[in-house]
Amino acid sequence: VQLQASGGGLVQAGGSLRLSCAASGRTFSRSVMGWFRQAPGKEREFVATISWSGGSTYYADSVKGRFTISRDNAKSTVYLQMNTLKSEDTAVYYCASAGGSGLSKLMAAYDYWGQGTQVTVSS
Repeated sequence: VQLQASGGGLVQAGGSLRLSCAASGRTFSRSVMGWFRQAPGKEREFVATISWSGGSTYYADSVKGRFTISRDNAKSTVYLQMNTLKSEDTAVYYCASAGGSGLSKLMAAYDYWGQGTQVTVSS
């Protein structure tokens, strides 16, 4: 399984970015997908996850109401729309794929990871 994240960049506080993660090598439409992030000097943390159908989502409290995870199974791609960005959202963002059927915020549940894309929010 290969995951390729893209869409990161430099944005001012209050701005928006959309991250994309293209998947190959596994039946994408049957995989739970997640986004995690890691800020400098901090541990990687959960951001959002989405069920294989897209019908269920779950967010970290810190991004709820500002970020939206979605997926397009026909394109084998998962997205993270990030609005009202804050300086504390600055991090490397990683997409991940889980072979199980349940949503999870635990890193251990995900067995494939993308390379990460840098998001920098200037205040």
